[in-house]
Amino acid sequence: MTGELARERRGSVLVARLNRPEARNALNGALIRGISAAIVDAEADPEIRAVVITGTGDRAFCAGMDLREFASGGQAGGDPGSMEGFLRLIEGEVCLPVIGAANATAVAGGFELLLACDIIVASSQAQFGLPEVKRGLFAAGGGTSLGLRVPLGIALEITLTGDSIDAQRAYALGLVNSVVEPDEVLPTALAFAERIAANGPLGVAATKELVRLGVTDHARARERRRELQQSVFGSRDAKEGALARRRLPRLRPARGRADRGTARTGRGARSGAHPGARRRRELPGRAAGRQPVPAQRAASVRARQRVRR
Repeated sequence: MTGELARERRGSVLVARLNRPEARNALNGALIRGISAAIVDAEADPEIRAVVITGTGDRAFCAGMDLREFASGGQAGGDPGSMEGFLRLIEGEVCLPVIGAANATAVAGGFELLLACDIIVASSQAQFGLPEVKRGLFAAGGGTSLGLRVPLGIALEITLTGDSIDAQRAYALGLVNSVVEPDEVLPTALAFAERIAANGPLGVAATKELVRLGVTDHARARERRRELQQSVFGSRDAKEGALARRRLPRLRPARGRADRGTARTGRGARSGAHPGARRRRELPGRAAGRQPVPAQRAASVRARQRVRR
């Protein structure tokens, strides 16, 4: 699939490529809708275990908002329902792990898009920044939450000066996970995605949700941990993992409501959400009929005893 956003399947990984090289992959309405649809479709596909977002060309990962469209009065994304997946991505509410592959520079909304990813691989030639204040604006796509990722003084330096930093400083600050040569960016990002995709999807989704919640809402994270322990620890993946002593566990692709994880943080789904994506974001355990935790533990003990015999 080509257009403003190009999609490619690599096994259980979806690669979504910002495809506006002539505009330095700037975010216009069509591209935002394309990213949104890709996220919703990936969540609805039980065979997809991770998403990689990268850009076309070597000039930019993403130059941020398309200022020409903005100046002409265009509305980014259009209908709010068509932006549902994109907004959840920016807010860290996508259940699937998302790997950012910064093939080149990411500034303004492009840097915010990158920061929404769970793991970031950066080109050694990339620059990163939030220059909105230089245009009389502010970083409204998540950039003002930079203090959650770096010390407050550094966050204020980057956002108030609007100056860019290079990939090496971004790595030193912990903003990116790996810095590699430009032609190694996508292969490295895919390697991260494939390692994650090999793990149990329920455990991965629960872990992502809890780790993110632990940074922003510790009390809610404790509540969700108790809820998720009942459902994830009683899942087929958990039972298979407990029995797989001398072999790799045979973890099944997640299928619908009964098997798929969630990255929601307790807020309700937005209107216009894709129904399949909503099912995928709901971890099991909330429906009636699940075993209580003591019964799950007893079942796990019995399974281990059988293996020892």
